[in-house]
Amino acid sequence: MLPTALTNVIEALGRLPGVGPRTAERYAYYLFRSNPKLSENIADTLSELHGGVKSCPVTFALIDADEEVSPFYNDPERDKTTVLVVEEPLDIYAIEQTHGYKGTYHVLGGAISPIDGITPEQLHIGELIKRVNDDNVKEVIIATNPSVEGESTALLLEKLLHEQNPTLKLTRLARGLPLGVDLSYADQITLSAALENRTDL
Repeated sequence: MLPTALTNVIEALGRLPGVGPRTAERYAYYLFRSNPKLSENIADTLSELHGGVKSCPVTFALIDADEEVSPFYNDPERDKTTVLVVEEPLDIYAIEQTHGYKGTYHVLGGAISPIDGITPEQLHIGELIKRVNDDNVKEVIIATNPSVEGESTALLLEKLLHEQNPTLKLTRLARGLPLGVDLSYADQITLSAALENRTDL
């Protein structure tokens, strides 16, 4: 019923995560009604995406294509003996917003999920173990997501890292109830973590 060009845009936008058919239609129609320069700008930036971004070979953070390693690693003010481990590259930027962490990062590239076919061998665990040895790392902070997959990944990391280096300090980000959330809305993992990490008054 719709023009082919508009249908093609709707289908393309509908492949994005979290974008349903109705949202894709609204986005496509908005782009059609807007100044053509907006669509051209989006098209230009998308065409440059894969050629302009790559993964750091050390930390697996996202970097510009012309960079050798991540600034989070080669900055002399960063403490290479502390490594914070996250699942995905964008998790780094959430931590950086706090301005409270001065160590380096390591991106696993996901979490163990047998249902999705993600095994430990597909994650950057071996590279993390190598970094611990190469950089004489003193502490690894595990910051995987508070999900079943994140917990499984954290437990495996703890086991493998302690096997390789028994004296290595392993810590985790504190977990529990966020501010402003009613107990009745908290999931089991969050409530369990809140109980486990309760503090004295």
